[in-house]
Amino acid sequence: MAVLTALRRHWKLTTAVTLVAAAVVLSQLVDTPPLEQESYRAGVHVAGVGPLVEAAAYPAAAETLVGKPKRFALERILTYRRLPSYSQSPVLDKAVGEGKLPPVAQRLPDEPQVMLTGAMSDGEGSYGGVWRDVYAAPTEGWNWGAGQSQGYFGVNSIVQEALVRSGPIYRRSDKPEPLPNLARSWQWSEDGRTLTMHLIRGAKWSDGHPFTADDVLFTWTDLILDEKVRHNASRTTWQIDGEDVDLERVDDYTIRWRFPVPRPTQLLFKMDEADFPISPAHVLRPHHPRHNATADYVRFENCLPPQALPPVTLGAWVPVHYETDVLLVFRRNPYYWKVDERGRQLPYLEEVVFERANTGVQRTYRTLAGAADHTNAENPSSFVEITKRLQDPAAHFDVKWGPETLGFSLLINQSANLGVRSARDGELRRLFRTQRFRRALSQAMDRRGLCDVLIRGPFLRPWPGGLFPGSPYFRLDSAVFYPYSVETSRRLLAELGFRDTDGDGIVNWTEGPLAGDNLVLALFTGEVPACLTLSQAMVPLLRQVGIQVNLRRLASTGFRAVTETGRWELIMTRNGQAYAVPFTRVVELAPITRQTPSWHREGAEPRRLQAFEADLVDIVNRFRTEADVAKRKELMARYNRIYTENVYSIGLVIGRYGLALAKRFRNTPHGAPVFLYQWTWDNVQAEQMWVRPDERIAEIMPGVVPLCGGGGGR
Repeated sequence: MAVLTALRRHWKLTTAVTLVAAAVVLSQLVDTPPLEQESYRAGVHVAGVGPLVEAAAYPAAAETLVGKPKRFALERILTYRRLPSYSQSPVLDKAVGEGKLPPVAQRLPDEPQVMLTGAMSDGEGSYGGVWRDVYAAPTEGWNWGAGQSQGYFGVNSIVQEALVRSGPIYRRSDKPEPLPNLARSWQWSEDGRTLTMHLIRGAKWSDGHPFTADDVLFTWTDLILDEKVRHNASRTTWQIDGEDVDLERVDDYTIRWRFPVPRPTQLLFKMDEADFPISPAHVLRPHHPRHNATADYVRFENCLPPQALPPVTLGAWVPVHYETDVLLVFRRNPYYWKVDERGRQLPYLEEVVFERANTGVQRTYRTLAGAADHTNAENPSSFVEITKRLQDPAAHFDVKWGPETLGFSLLINQSANLGVRSARDGELRRLFRTQRFRRALSQAMDRRGLCDVLIRGPFLRPWPGGLFPGSPYFRLDSAVFYPYSVETSRRLLAELGFRDTDGDGIVNWTEGPLAGDNLVLALFTGEVPACLTLSQAMVPLLRQVGIQVNLRRLASTGFRAVTETGRWELIMTRNGQAYAVPFTRVVELAPITRQTPSWHREGAEPRRLQAFEADLVDIVNRFRTEADVAKRKELMARYNRIYTENVYSIGLVIGRYGLALAKRFRNTPHGAPVFLYQWTWDNVQAEQMWVRPDERIAEIMPGVVPLCGGGGGR
């Protein structure tokens, strides 16, 4: 009680907020989890119930300074054309002079992608410079098409390229569609059921091998559609109402998509850098079991280990040095297929370096200390320190804050059968599929208190879930917001038949196979600091209404296992971009594929939709094929009302991401978001960024040119 008293006196908080803060403080003072401490066992005795507090109007966000992007029509951002002459980095001039590379004009496409000066924030740059970054996920290997992670945090973005590019959509003023990339143009048929794509001609992989439609079809047939390959997409990802989408090769530089419905423009977003990164067929086909009778899928997945350098890629830089759990060094790709308006081969920067860390928080603190050049301000606990550091004139970085898309939610497993192994599991799932119970959990959340526990100040505010307020599809009147009310939660639980029959402060099941048992829920959380803090706060908040929470922390691999098997009850999460730009991740919005949403996956038995879920599926299926933006927004307003009214997941707090980049970088696009259509590395178009000669820092591997020798890791 001394801690509670001190917290209440120091912070002048409400009782509920004090309990939340105490949970976090105590968890940091002792080795055992909060739920094992006597302070939490005391709880708040449930005695009597009060009237229901109904939904309230959700308030608009306060005005704040947010970076605004400068927008351009596509034809002002990039084009494809042959230029009179081409030039390259002096490092590559030297390699050509030594006979190690063909001349630059022979390495470029017939008509390279030209990044136009008028859309550059600082204009054409000069060669040289380093980008220092941090990654905190293991590099499994370079076979991204078989589900291997390259390390995320931007590492994967450097080595992967796709047909279209969705990251920079925020820069477009003409229409919210992906930018051309390896597919330079496309046309819909008159009936809208076929889409013909024209690929860039003469582009080459980093080993000099031509990129053609064969690479696209290998990615489609042998990676995405092969059920034995651990790709992040599958056949169900490429279905509409259960009917297949098909892809065919027309010639070396033309492919054709066939759809079961007219003009599903949403599927353009599934052809982007996050969903359809192209793999090199000439490297991987000899290892694939469909093409090699002596191969197997385990060996295929691991055929390009991290040490097999340099791997074959289409990206702007190529990995040339890897020290396990220490360092990754990238050098410019001599075959990169983009140029500026003067014909200078991109990228401008010579080198990118990623140092390994244990968490993303370490990236932030290395940036604050001047040892790294970029971080995503995504962990609220660091916001005050970032703001303070920015006041120092010697700070080498700047931060731009984006829209409200930093959302944290409590997910509730609503599958009726996946992962159900006992009578307890079955009873809990029936409870979880009851709107009144989900509402009881939601109204037990002191969201303002949760904001304060994460960080005091204007950085966060309460959020009911559903679409992010920063989404272009969000409409204020579509959000059904159930306010904090302990009495309402207690009454809803009582109406569901729960009573504290043994006087221990936890309500009991009063009927069925669990009669007499306490209502105990298991909560999983990951390694995102804010998720851990919020999870710890759930223990006292839910105990106030008579629910015991057992908290367990999982690594990313553990999370994947429990979600795929359905063996979980509650999960704390930082939400993804489907709720910021829903048209790009439409299958994640409702039970459309067997894997989505993550809290209602389908197992061996058919999925049993709740009535409101059927409505969401209908709305989303109409939304995904609707070409008119105004009609799409109206559909999303209906979607958000149904979602929040039924408490499909429990939104907790919402805030803004901040993009921190070194001040020496030029050509950072105005208003570049941390996280909208994609993450930072896919948003800033790093191949166009440059550094003035007097601001450059030393390279780790100066003069090194990635020469793949015709096969990378083969």
